[in-house]
Amino acid sequence: SPSLKSLLYVCVCVCVFEEENPEFWRSQAKKTLQSALDRKLNTNVAKNILFFLGDGMGITTYTAARILKGQLQNQSGEETVMTMDTFPNVGLAKTYSVDFQISDSAATATAYLCGVKTNLNVIGLSGAARNGICKTQKGNEVTSILKWAKDAGKSVGIVTSTRVQHATPATTYAHSASRKWYSDADMPASAKVDGCTDISSQLIRNTDIDVIIGGGRKYMTPQGTKDPEYPRDYASRGKRKDGRNLINEWQKLKIGKVAHYVWNKTDFDAVDPENTDYLMALFEPGDLRFEVERDPRMDPSITETTEKAIRILQKNPKGFFLLVEGGRIDQAHHKGRAYMALHETVALDNAIAKGLELTKEAETLTVVMADHSHPLTFNGFPFRGQSILGKSPLWATDMMPYTTLMYGNGPGHKIINGKRPDLRNVTTSKDYLQLAAVPLQSTTHSGEDVAVLARGPMAHLFQGVQEQSYIAHAMAYAACVGADLRHCQGPVLHSTTIDSNNPASASSALLSSVLSALLALKVLI
Repeated sequence: SPSLKSLLYVCVCVCVFEEENPEFWRSQAKKTLQSALDRKLNTNVAKNILFFLGDGMGITTYTAARILKGQLQNQSGEETVMTMDTFPNVGLAKTYSVDFQISDSAATATAYLCGVKTNLNVIGLSGAARNGICKTQKGNEVTSILKWAKDAGKSVGIVTSTRVQHATPATTYAHSASRKWYSDADMPASAKVDGCTDISSQLIRNTDIDVIIGGGRKYMTPQGTKDPEYPRDYASRGKRKDGRNLINEWQKLKIGKVAHYVWNKTDFDAVDPENTDYLMALFEPGDLRFEVERDPRMDPSITETTEKAIRILQKNPKGFFLLVEGGRIDQAHHKGRAYMALHETVALDNAIAKGLELTKEAETLTVVMADHSHPLTFNGFPFRGQSILGKSPLWATDMMPYTTLMYGNGPGHKIINGKRPDLRNVTTSKDYLQLAAVPLQSTTHSGEDVAVLARGPMAHLFQGVQEQSYIAHAMAYAACVGADLRHCQGPVLHSTTIDSNNPASASSALLSSVLSALLALKVLI
């Protein structure tokens, strides 16, 4: 509206006026520097691991979403501080898979959740497994940090904006030569003969997961079963050919416990975390709706689902592991819809804020990262405060404008007879497809490194440029789950700080180090 535009103009002018003064930047840098100097390493054992995964949330998406978040708050946007921006420890992860230079969500999830790189489209299996070949599964299974946490006595959960059988959440519990084997109906007959099982059946069988929230109802029920929300939609009906109702089976497995299955927001809101042992919430037949198209009367936001999950899991005195995936960032990018992708990223950032609010940093390791990126570019010298979804003030050599955000490939390819469309009247609508250089039905992934952000116990381990498979091992070490338990075997060498200007402190630190070594040796013996 004109009034909002006027307000935004005033805000930008005030901001620019301040920034013209060199002291503005010096003062800001001084505060940031002092904050870094005052920072102490948190070497506690992580009671909880809160892991946020932005599927397809590359650096360009991250930056553009920061600007959008500010502009949604009537700010210019560039100087906005997202919740993710407050994480003091930042590193990069290399995303290639064993067989491809640019990876997918299955191979990357196996890396950062299981600590082992694998091949494209493969879930929870080592690189010895082959895409779609069931016979290569046996003996090549690798387990995830969710299972390591469960085996250590912690409560565990998955929250996603996609179907719970999708690549990222599925990797926490399943082993599959194909990420696409959502139900038995998706499997070739040869795979069934060779003894492989679908991802949905593994969801209720492999690991005892306390909280399961997302979509994917149709993969859990017999073929033709009417969906409770869309009974007339044939595409939403059950898919299973084996006649099993996995939702009913899950409920029977939880007899004696307080276990709730819900599919709508009314029933979800009625679930009391204090009196709930297990929760399965499946809000759509497939993936959830994009945040800007979500019906708040039927489906909760990712912030609400994150909160419910944490409140249920944190009752365990041994702590919890929770994966929260903003999975539709990736799906919006595949469609060439930057508007949707950025709003999904803002929604994930809001969920991260809720996660930090509900947990204590002294005992909770919170990690935020992407699995891979997309070929989204941010270009054209737009002015400060200009809509991130708008056009560059510069025109191209064909004497027509272009948008600030574009894709390297995808469905937004619009060059006809060598000419681009005239964008002068194009609005920043949610349905607009950004221009793409190469015509494809679906935008591909891209292969650059992705950011890894961390705060809490042992967050300093997430620094530098690392293989993506390192992430699972670093999280496990911090929480003393999995195979490497050195961090919980009494005081450890890296937690000892020596003051070189204080001889007494140095002697005490040396003694502490010797005692630590002796304790470790005793444990090993």
